Amino acid sequence: MMSKGKKHTVAIVDDHSLFAGSLEKLINTFPDFEVLFHAKNGQELQNILAEKNADPEIILLDINMPVMNGFETAEWLSENHSRIKIMALSMEDDEHIILKMLRRGARGYLLKDIHPEILNTALHELIDKGYYHSEKVSETLLNSLSSDEEGILLNFKENELTFIELACSEMTYKEIAEIMKLSPKTIDGYRQDLFKRLKLKNRVGLVIFALKKNLIKL
Repeated sequence: MMSKGKKHTVAIVDDHSLFAGSLEKLINTFPDFEVLFHAKNGQELQNILAEKNADPEIILLDINMPVMNGFETAEWLSENHSRIKIMALSMEDDEHIILKMLRRGARGYLLKDIHPEILNTALHELIDKGYYHSEKVSETLLNSLSSDEEGILLNFKENELTFIELACSEMTYKEIAEIMKLSPKTIDGYRQDLFKRLKLKNRVGLVIFALKKNLIKL
């Protein structure tokens, strides 16, 4: 629990100075958070972290940046500053991009036009629960992740575990079917059944579930 008067620390990595400045002002209005610094790309972030004695708790990380983009930066942070929680930022709700960022260590994903109240909630959930992903993860899933009443749900068959591992990659469902030597129809059946049992909406939710339950490793 955070001590009285102390705020959780955030850094922003985004090459759009106007957006980053507005985001910093917004976050600094939240009672429990403060922005430590803003970097324009991953290389500048590396330089700043090398100079500072303490890491921020959260980094809001843009994906499309010059010099060192979000994918490269997330991978570097996961290897060198694993305690920092990464929240990816993007203009587009692209499932392929989200999966790619999650595989590189991002703990959540936000659209840049997010409502301020949702951003505040997202930052709190990232601190308290370790993960956040807006509408991609239902409230039911978020609640179930913190409970121990999932014995039946986690009783996966071997093929289901294989499917989960492959679905958490950047492969298409067609490629997964070819690797597992199963028909696309069978793979679609696995997908629909798992999403229903785990109360998920899509692959992004499955990745977060698998990470939380240590079914896959980054």
